[in-house]
Amino acid sequence: MNRSFKIFTILVALLSGFFVSQAQDKRDDYLSADFHQDRREQLRKLMPSNSVSVFFANPTRNRANDVDYVYHQDPNLYYLTGYREPHAVLLIFKDNQTDEDGESYNEIFFVQQKNPMAEMWTGRRMGDKGVQEQLKIENAYNGASFKDYNIDFSKFDKVMFNDFNNDVRDNPNDEADLYSLIEQFKQKVGYVTDNNALGQELPSRNIDIRQLNRYMSSLRGIKTPEEVELLRKAVFISTVGQVEVMKAMKPGMSETEIQGIHEYVFKKYGSEYEGYPSIVGAGNNGCILHYIENEKPHIESKEMILMDLGAEYHGYTADVTRTIPIDGEFSAEEKAIYDLVYKAQETAIQMCKPGVTFAELSKVAKDIINEGLAELGIIKSPSARHLYYPHGLSHHIGLDVHDLGTMGALAENMAITVEPGIYIPEGSDCDPKWWGIAVRIEDDVLITKNGFELLSSFAPRTTEEIEAMMKQPSPLDAFKLPELKGGK
Repeated sequence: MNRSFKIFTILVALLSGFFVSQAQDKRDDYLSADFHQDRREQLRKLMPSNSVSVFFANPTRNRANDVDYVYHQDPNLYYLTGYREPHAVLLIFKDNQTDEDGESYNEIFFVQQKNPMAEMWTGRRMGDKGVQEQLKIENAYNGASFKDYNIDFSKFDKVMFNDFNNDVRDNPNDEADLYSLIEQFKQKVGYVTDNNALGQELPSRNIDIRQLNRYMSSLRGIKTPEEVELLRKAVFISTVGQVEVMKAMKPGMSETEIQGIHEYVFKKYGSEYEGYPSIVGAGNNGCILHYIENEKPHIESKEMILMDLGAEYHGYTADVTRTIPIDGEFSAEEKAIYDLVYKAQETAIQMCKPGVTFAELSKVAKDIINEGLAELGIIKSPSARHLYYPHGLSHHIGLDVHDLGTMGALAENMAITVEPGIYIPEGSDCDPKWWGIAVRIEDDVLITKNGFELLSSFAPRTTEEIEAMMKQPSPLDAFKLPELKGGK
C-alpha cells in the first residue's frame, strides 16, 4: 500500500464515523397524516360558526436571474397539511358544506398538478391524487380548478386569512400559480388592498386578517408529543455541532470554517436546512446581534467566538448559542462577563414552570445583568444596561425559529429559548479592557408539568465545562486539504 493511498484510507475511516456513526433515516420520522388532520380539527374547534379559514403556500423566492432559493413552505400550511410544495391554497370550513353534487365536505385543498416535463427539471410533485393518498386530504383538486370552483364567500360571517406578502411573482403562462390563486381569491372575497394596508380588521365586512394568527399561535405554541420528538432531534443535532467545534477550535480558523463544521454535523444527521442564517462572530463581530456574514478569514488568538446556530429537522428548528475562547481558556475579563451572563440565564431557567410569565423571567435576568455590570464598573446606572443587553430573553421555537405562541404565562409543552447576552463593542464608554467582548448563552427549554427540561444540555455551558471540552481531540485534526490555488 503506497503512502498516499494509506493516508486516504485513514481519512475515509475517520470520516465514515465522523462525529456520530449513526445518521438518521430522514424519511421515516416525518409528522404523520393523522397529526396534520388532528391539527385541522383543533383549528376548526376554535373557529366561530359560519366561518372559513384560508391558507396559502409560501411563494418561491428568487436568488438571482433564473436561480431560486430552496423552497420553504409556509409554516401554518405545513402544520395543517404536511404539504411541502408551492402554489397551493387550503380552505377549512367551520361547518359542513355541500357541493353541487350534494356531497358534504369541510375542507378543500388546491395544489399544483402533475407535470412530467416540469418534474424532470424541478422535482417530483404529489398532485391531487398524491395528496389524497399520502396526506389523507380527501377533497384535493388541481389548482387550476380554484378559479371556477363555486364558493360564495359572501355567505360566511368570517373569512379569515393572513394578509399577503408583496413578493409573489406572476407566471403569465400559469393560471394556477400562487399569484393567480391569490388574485382569484381577492376577487372572490372583494378584497380591497387600500383598506388592508395597515393590517387592520374590517368590522363592517366579513374579512378578518388578524384572528387567524391568534388561533394558530394558540395551537402552535403548545407542542404535541410528535412535535417534541422532532424538536429534541433538532436541538440535539445543534448541540453536537457546538461540541465538535469546541474540540476542533484553534487560532487561525475562519468564521466560515467554523460555520461549515456546524452545518456538516447538521447534514450528517439528516437535517435538511439551517433554521435561520448561521451566526459565527469572532471578537467585535459578536457584538452584531444578527451577524451572518461569517467572513473573517483568520480568528486571532485571545478572541472569543459567538456561535448562534440551529438545525432544522423536518421543519422544526433549534436555536442554540455558545460563546467560547479560541485559545481554549477564558481571560479574566471574558470569564467575568461570561459568568454574569450564565448567572442570569441559569436563574431564569430554574424559574421555568407553568404559570411563570415571560415578563418575570426577563426581569430577573435583566436585574442580574444590571447589578453585575454596575459591580464591574461597566455601567454607572441601571438605565445604561440596554447599551450592552439590548434584546429580549425568550421566544418560542418550533416550525419557525421565532415561532408562533402566546407571550403571557408559560404552559406545559411550550418550547422556548432562554438567551441573555452582554455585548461591549469597541469604543464603548467603559474601560477598554472590556472592548470586543460579546457573550450570549442560549438554550432550548421544554416546559413540563411541574418545571422544565433543558433540551440543549448536551452542549457544555459553564466556563469550566467549555475549557475541558476544548481540550478533547477532534476527528478533524487529521483532515487536511490541499492549498487553494488559482490561475493556470
